[in-house]
Amino acid sequence: MGLNIKNPRVHDLAKEAARITGKSQTGAIEEALEGLLRAYGADPAEARVAEKIDAVNGLVVDYLADAGDDNREITTVDDLYEGTTGLPR
Repeated sequence: MGLNIKNPRVHDLAKEAARITGKSQTGAIEEALEGLLRAYGADPAEARVAEKIDAVNGLVVDYLADAGDDNREITTVDDLYEGTTGLPR
């Protein structure tokens, strides 16, 4: 998971970006890379949301595929949450 950048110019840019933004060098680089990806049409935030939606859709498909169980505990969205606290079950 390590990244070893051996380019002095990139190090200087990271330091300057961190100084200007008040972020760590890692935070400044992360923001810059996310901006670069968005500029090329690959928004990382949208990708994370899409992954979560795909996971939920997979659960729904699996749940709906079990047509033989008429006594399901979850029949509505409200069944996913505790009635008194509102927290997920």
